[in-house]
Amino acid sequence: MRVSRWLHTRFRVNDLEPSLRFYTKVLGLKEISRSTSPRGSTLVFLQPTGGGEMLELCHFPASGPVQVPPDLVHIALEVDDLDAFGKHAASLGYPWSDGPTRTERGTRFAFLDAPEGYEVEIIESAGKSGNHSS
Repeated sequence: MRVSRWLHTRFRVNDLEPSLRFYTKVLGLKEISRSTSPRGSTLVFLQPTGGGEMLELCHFPASGPVQVPPDLVHIALEVDDLDAFGKHAASLGYPWSDGPTRTERGTRFAFLDAPEGYEVEIIESAGKSGNHSS
């Protein structure tokens, strides 16, 4: 028996609204659902407009503050135009934290620092979708 597909990744956050604004306004993810778990945490599922795996934001103050160690966790998302996306993100207060960089195969990527200390890698593939830098 094997896992058939990846469904979602959870990021726990201290302050839901700034994180939600980042993932929806800067990255363009769509809020799919919002609920309260039996333990009292707020769960918000987000997904790219093209579908696919989801990101779950979990706000659960009762478990204490979130402290994400630097360079421990990141997600990678693909865009058609890295430069245009970089201008868009910077106009909303999120300039590149690293990059852009070009790989030997022509894929370009850069990083944004999301609220709460999570990193987001933005990738512009060189022709073939599915290339990734890390």
